Amino acid sequence: MATTQHLQLLAPLSGVLVPLEQVPDPVFSSRVIGDGLCIDPTSQTLCAPLAGVVSNVQDSGHAVSITDDNGVQVLMHIGLDTVNLAGQGFSRLVSEGQRVEAGQPLIEFDADYIAVHARSLLTLLLVVSGEPFTWRVAGNALVDSGQPLLQLEVGTPTSTAMPEEEGEALFSKPVMLPNANGLHARPAAVFAQAAKGFKASICLHKRQASANAKSLVAVMALQTAQGDALQVSAVGVDAEAAIKALAELLASGCGEAGAAPVAGEPAVAVAAVTDTLLRGVCASAGSAFGQVVQVTEQALEIAESAANPAAERASLKRALVQAAEALQVLRDQAGSTAQGEIFQAHQELLEDPSLLEQAQALIAEGKSAAFAWNSATHATAELFKSLNGTLLAERALDLEDVGQRVLRLILGVREDAWALPERAILIAGQLTPSQTAGLDPRKVLGFATVGGGATSHVAILARALGLPAICGLPAQALALANGTQVLLDADRGELHLQPAPALIEQLQATRLQQQQRQREEREQSGLPAMTRDGHHIEVTANIASLAEAEQAMELGGEGVGLLRSEFLYQDRSVAPSHEDQVATYSAIAGALGPARNLVVRTLDVGGDKPLAYVPMEAETNPFLGMRGVRLCLERPQLLREQFRAILASAGLARLHIMLPMVSQLSELRQARRILEDEAQALGIEALPKLGIMVEVPSAALLADLFAPEVDFFSIGTNDLTQYTLAMDRDHPRLASQADSFHPAVLRLIASTVKAAHAHDKWVGVCGALASEVLAVPLLLGLGVDELSVSVPLIPAIKASVREVELSQCQALAGRILGLESAEQVREALLQHRQATQAPSPVLEN
Repeated sequence: MATTQHLQLLAPLSGVLVPLEQVPDPVFSSRVIGDGLCIDPTSQTLCAPLAGVVSNVQDSGHAVSITDDNGVQVLMHIGLDTVNLAGQGFSRLVSEGQRVEAGQPLIEFDADYIAVHARSLLTLLLVVSGEPFTWRVAGNALVDSGQPLLQLEVGTPTSTAMPEEEGEALFSKPVMLPNANGLHARPAAVFAQAAKGFKASICLHKRQASANAKSLVAVMALQTAQGDALQVSAVGVDAEAAIKALAELLASGCGEAGAAPVAGEPAVAVAAVTDTLLRGVCASAGSAFGQVVQVTEQALEIAESAANPAAERASLKRALVQAAEALQVLRDQAGSTAQGEIFQAHQELLEDPSLLEQAQALIAEGKSAAFAWNSATHATAELFKSLNGTLLAERALDLEDVGQRVLRLILGVREDAWALPERAILIAGQLTPSQTAGLDPRKVLGFATVGGGATSHVAILARALGLPAICGLPAQALALANGTQVLLDADRGELHLQPAPALIEQLQATRLQQQQRQREEREQSGLPAMTRDGHHIEVTANIASLAEAEQAMELGGEGVGLLRSEFLYQDRSVAPSHEDQVATYSAIAGALGPARNLVVRTLDVGGDKPLAYVPMEAETNPFLGMRGVRLCLERPQLLREQFRAILASAGLARLHIMLPMVSQLSELRQARRILEDEAQALGIEALPKLGIMVEVPSAALLADLFAPEVDFFSIGTNDLTQYTLAMDRDHPRLASQADSFHPAVLRLIASTVKAAHAHDKWVGVCGALASEVLAVPLLLGLGVDELSVSVPLIPAIKASVREVELSQCQALAGRILGLESAEQVREALLQHRQATQAPSPVLEN
């Protein structure tokens, strides 16, 4: 049995202790490399913080790693961007493989030279092997070299040697390393982190030397340089995928700015882009044929220091005001509430006190406004990304977008419109919301990105512009040459290279049919959603505002199947008042009228969707943490206040209340008791209908037990899919597999419907699957009673219901439940559509 020991780390030099999150370098501050602390040095000799073997000392002398007898690995990194000094100002006192004692000198450095020629003298002490530790000295205190600093909990000794795997090793083709300074700490950390995402045993090879690709220290110890021919090898179940992804990562410079492919050498194996089909996931429906235009970021030159702090503060203030005004123009031009809310959120980021405090503090230290603002936004964005939440990842992209907008204004750099050819299909690692909103649909026919997700702000804007878009493409899309002819089939999540003429002709004919179909659907949107054999299906709207409720009624919506009440609570510093909530719910209910359903989902926040005014502990996996009804039941006053406000709208519409993220009966029962108490206090005798969202497998599997106690079910296919398949729908490498058409998800829907109907309860679907035209006959065949869809898609979904017979849909669903993959399900639905009706692709919206 392993025993826990305590290991003490000493201060490697004297200086002022700085918490890691204050380091103006996002890779360090977000702990990608490892956890630890930073010292602003007052001494000029770096000493060993523990006894062990020097596992790596960089040729440039700016970084050194020590591994102790228990496998603890500690990295010391002198200054920021000091790798660029190429050894100037550093004197190495030890060599690789040498055993050292705690306190022994390792490196001497010229602090004056480094302060002038490097970005910063801040020196990092990082535990890269992952052991937990406790602080011995408070942050911002003075420490002396050799003073006890950290105490680590050390278990069984670990090893960086590669575990042995059975099977034959696969090798990538040689990749010419583009990084000017080789794989130093920052790009090495990115590479090792990516390698850890695979199960296979992976090695990185340089000539005759090799290293465990999952070990930061081992990768750094290869002492790579620009132009080195590196190979990746792997053994294991996902070896092929690992080699492909990691070779592409090396070729791209592991995310390091300024890394460029070595002249005259292919960045990756040419075979990587000779595939004629690249797959991603649909972000905005439609299709287009055009030519590739690769989108690259404009490089901005930023001076670090400035002589006049007052002038820099004024420059930052002026840029913030100008940015807010530009964002207000985008809000005013927004064609929908969802679009406007994106740029409202950007405006609020400009007022974030934490960002402003970080920037002002750096200006006070003599930094330029541009450097201070850029450092603050980058550090915070990287922190958001490291917290592994979809909402926070989206927030990081918003912050980077806002950061660049302000930065250009500070620098006086005009953002020129892209010089685009006709029929452009943009390819990018990621587009920002501002870039997307500024696209000219007369020239841009669509876009495809490696990053992003189907629910991102960029996807929302693409749908508003009517531009087909794909996200989650493999990285080799970035190697496509400008001018390459491609066919973007966003409905299928496909990018076709070198498409056949017949396919292009078919596309053009389909686009004409789509345009005609859109006109007809809009004209007939007031007709009921009645199947050919006389069965009515209720088509309602997913909304988050009064404006969307009114738009839904104009487009033929038969009610609201999902009111996302959290829109009242988010992006605020204090909770909404009772009066504000009552006014909002009553206005939306009044817009629907007493004959239509209004389904209000109670507050669905927590985990990856935090509220500023509800203190919550950080969670390792927010998707499995305090979310939805769990959070509200832990803080019942929050739920009571919301119930009181919702109940005030009773009688204005047919009121329903829906609980999110319910996983067990006790949660439903506890919430019902609170609702009954609040209704009694208000003198309301007839309770509104109370239902639950089915978005976790346990709720679907227990539907027969829930059914007697609920009034309805509504299935949230987005979360149900990711929890059933254990895949994040916005994960760039898994997005195309996290498919709600997967038979496992469909079987859970079928069992929920069966249990509900056995107790005469209705079932709706309010997730993204309900908004897919292709899914309509399947959902009807599974017995779903209501489809709650994205507002612009109401006419299309109603038209699709009118084109089918329920009896045929039931037979189709029975066959589909026996299939084994989402691909087979989609193919079966496409064949059914072709056999029973004219082609009707998902509408651009």
